[in-house]
Amino acid sequence: QVQLVESGGGLVQPGGSLRLSCAASGSIFSISAMGWTRQAPGKQRELVATITRGGSTNYADSVKGRFTISRDNAKNTVYLQMNSLKPEDTAGYYCNADVTYLISGSRARNLYWGQGTQVTVSS
Repeated sequence: QVQLVESGGGLVQPGGSLRLSCAASGSIFSISAMGWTRQAPGKQRELVATITRGGSTNYADSVKGRFTISRDNAKNTVYLQMNSLKPEDTAGYYCNADVTYLISGSRARNLYWGQGTQVTVSS
């Protein structure tokens, strides 16, 4: 009933910037927290950043001061602005959203994930 679609990944040189977007669609009643995680080959998935519906944010120490998470509640979209990128930021980036949705006249809640977008930082 709900889909998350990411965009904005790609290849960038060290020190460069990228902006990821993740749009949620479907029978959405409301979305509370949204966030981004990443996973590099051979490594565990890592929490990158989260944002509440009210705009409170939380970041991994490794990205503080370089990445900024934001959201547009009217568009059910979360963004990740990534600046001063480093080779160690190379990973698949996945968005997630805590969604309350409508089904058969009732509300249900689930954590949804996007399909992922690849970010590669290399010269």
